[in-house]
Formats: sequence, C-alpha cells, structure tokens
Amino acid sequence: MYKLLLIQPNDRESAGMETRTALVTGGAGFMGSWLVDELLKRGHQVVSADNLLGGSERNVNRDCKFVKADMRIRDRVSEVVKGVDVIFHLAAYAAEGQSFFSPVAINEINIVPMNNLLVEAINNGVESFVFTSSMAVYGAQKPPFREDLPREPEDPYGAAKAYCETMLEIFARTYGLHYTILRPHNVYGPRQNTADPYRNVLGIWINRILRNKPPLIYGRGNQTRAFSYVEDVTPAIANAAFHEKANGQIINVGSDEVTSINDACQGLLDIMGSGLRPMYEAARPGEVNQAYCTVRKSMDVLDYKTTHTLKQGLSKMVKWARDLGPQEPSYTLPLEITRKAPRVWVDKLM
Repeated sequence: MYKLLLIQPNDRESAGMETRTALVTGGAGFMGSWLVDELLKRGHQVVSADNLLGGSERNVNRDCKFVKADMRIRDRVSEVVKGVDVIFHLAAYAAEGQSFFSPVAINEINIVPMNNLLVEAINNGVESFVFTSSMAVYGAQKPPFREDLPREPEDPYGAAKAYCETMLEIFARTYGLHYTILRPHNVYGPRQNTADPYRNVLGIWINRILRNKPPLIYGRGNQTRAFSYVEDVTPAIANAAFHEKANGQIINVGSDEVTSINDACQGLLDIMGSGLRPMYEAARPGEVNQAYCTVRKSMDVLDYKTTHTLKQGLSKMVKWARDLGPQEPSYTLPLEITRKAPRVWVDKLM
C-alpha cells in the first residue's frame, strides 16, 4: 500500500535542516515519477500528487506519500500543499499538436492548477517553486532557442505554458517566492504513456510497431528535434530547487543531439528489428518545423549532463515497452474541433 498524506507540523524539524518536504505534482506520470525517485534517493520526504489521468499507479514509488488529487480542485490543492517546503509542478497535459483541437480542455488542465498552486504556495509559506514549462513557448523562432528569446507560442498549449510562466514571475515579484522555470524538450524514456495516441512521438511509434502497425510521420519528416532521455533530465530538475544560482532563472533542460524525425524513426525501426516502413500523413497545422534549444545554461547552473545518446535511450525504452507489452490506444481527451485534425485522430485509427 502507498503511504497516505499525513504530514505533521513538526515533520520538517525532525527531518533536519538538509531534508526538505517536496510536493511533486504529476508524481505518478512520466517525468514526475522519475523525479520522485530522484528526490527520495537524495533523502528528501516526497508527497506525490496525481489525478491518474495520464499517470499510472504502477509508476508510484512506495516510499513516497502518494495522494490521488486533481490540482484543478482548490480544496485538494490546499490539503496537499500544507507542510510542504518545495513544489515541483510537473502535472500537465503536454499535447502541443492536439491543443489546436482540444483548446478548452488543454487550457483548463494546464492553467487552473498553476493558479491554485501559486495561491496555496503563498498562503502556506512554500520556500521554492519549480515549474516545468516547455520549449513550446518559443514558437517558430530561429533555433537553437535561447532562454532570453521572447515568448512567442504558436499553439494553445504553448500559450498556456507562457501564461503559467508569467503568473509565476508575477507572484515571485510580489511575494518574494523563490522560483525556477525549466523548459525541458522532447523528453522520452521508460514510463512514458505509450497508450496516448496524441503525444510523445517516440512512444506512439513504439506502441504502433509492437502492434505491427507502421509508425506515422506527419509531413515530410524533415522536422528536427533534440530528444532528451528522462534519466538525464530529472537530476537537473531536482537541482533547480536547491541550487541558489537557479533562483529566478529560466533554463532549457535537455539534449543538444539534433536529429530529424525521419532519422529518429529509422533508428527506432532498426533497434526494434522491424521491417515496417513509415506511413506519411498530411502535415499538422501549426507544427514548428525546427525546434531545439541551447543547453549551456543548464550545464552551468543545474549540472545537467547528457549521458545517453538517442540510440542508447531508445534501446532502454524499447526494452521497457516490450516488457509492458502493446497498449490499446486510449483517447482520454476528446477532440473539441475536428476540422483540420489528422484523420487518424478523428477516426481513431492510431
């Protein structure tokens, strides 16, 4: 059984000055669960909160204090924030492409929790707030994206993340809250929700190949990304709350190994020993063609290191996915607009 959320007022004192109680929202999700593991490994007390919309109980570390809670519900947020020193806000629905077709849900899921958490962070004297944003806030500017570029999102998801960043900066200026904004990019690895048909291209491809379906590529496949392995990213996220030089900073986090979608797809097919060939679909509206970031700041401030090549990371992810087995696609978030949506989404052919 999981430990329940039972934080007493003297928990922090008994834990000692070096130990902190950290709340990880989205703690049963992909990146969140890896972050929980990292924080526990460092000796911190961890409260993991997740509504299990995209997360899974199989990702929950038995040594954390897990509570099923939706951060959109203010009273639940108030409960989980009590006694917390640090908030790592990872809970989100990171569906950039889908956000054109489900904008109401995407905004509600991503914006309302941020507002609730900020209010309760101030009311409860939280020391530090770490927010995982997205490189979607850069939009279609010329890469590599630098942290000092303006926010120019091209899609509703990026706009929601830009709003959350701005709100955090406003609250920090007003109330003296320590904060760090992180912009991870194209994170992949074990525990990713491979049943999600809308987001996480590598997971979608792996699941389709396991089901003997060809991987889908939207457009010509010449889009470029820098895929970042999750076990490289999460230590840097953990450092953000405890490195003083990270306070008040915006920091890109992830790999600088740039690859095309075509090359990533072929590399995955080779790793899986599959003779399938990619199936090309019409380009999705608003998709940014070239998107990758500078990462020097994360190396200097957060001690980020890329230790996995894409091939190495994919090999680990494929082994995990094979052990898990093929997943039936789960169309959790319905399309609110079907006009211009990919036909494989509308007809549920993923």
